[in-house]
Amino acid sequence: MLSLVPTPIGNIGDISLRAMNALSEAEILLCEDTRVTKKLINILKERYKLVPIENQKFISLHSHNEKEFIDALEPSFFEKNVVYASDAGMPGISDPGQALVSYCIEKNLKYDILPGANAVLTAFVASGFCETKMLFLGFLDHKGGSRSAGLQEALYNGFATVLYESPHRLEKLLLEIDKEDKGRKIFLAKELTKKFQKYFSGTAKEILDKLSGNYKGEWVVVIEPHATQSSGAITQSDILELDLPKKVQAKLISKITGENTKVLYQRLLEL
Repeated sequence: MLSLVPTPIGNIGDISLRAMNALSEAEILLCEDTRVTKKLINILKERYKLVPIENQKFISLHSHNEKEFIDALEPSFFEKNVVYASDAGMPGISDPGQALVSYCIEKNLKYDILPGANAVLTAFVASGFCETKMLFLGFLDHKGGSRSAGLQEALYNGFATVLYESPHRLEKLLLEIDKEDKGRKIFLAKELTKKFQKYFSGTAKEILDKLSGNYKGEWVVVIEPHATQSSGAITQSDILELDLPKKVQAKLISKITGENTKVLYQRLLEL
């Protein structure tokens, strides 16, 4: 059987009893990084008296070898108690894991997903944006037209939008948001559940001023929905359902969202 087991995103105390039981009983541990998982288990041994079964097998499974690994799998592999654990947080959210689930569904194999720590939902709730709908886009592409299109989608999709961002590109993202929509409210969560956890709210310019060049750490960015989109009588979905050329659709959507027509047209071509 396969179990996907979430691990703490920072504070070890967030580990659940079910997660500890699953880790201790696993015969095979598939790990995004075996070193990280072994370190976690050692901490759990010391702090919570975790007693793993003997001769656990640790196998590295990450985004670079996931396809090759799954292509070589046999259903008999899951006759043992198999656990997949990413380095931090919920497997399958900006981490490997979902392909394993798809394999189990295809082969009619038993699997289970344990609930647990999740930076996306933690930051979304912490933002204080009074929304019931949100969109998670993960990391934007680093550069080029695909990054521009991704940013436009993040800003003008009509939902509160959650992004992950590295410390090396956070300033770039904030400057891009400030250039595109100076009044847009955003929320930043730094180092969630860790010792130096901090929250920042305001416009991109206000947050840049607060940070003063200090971008170290892991970041989650929550963008408030675009007001025009949320209050308009006609939505992007309405326009996309019409039998119109994509250039015309792009111009119409641009009218209600303020999104750049050329960038929007390119994004529509990629859909």
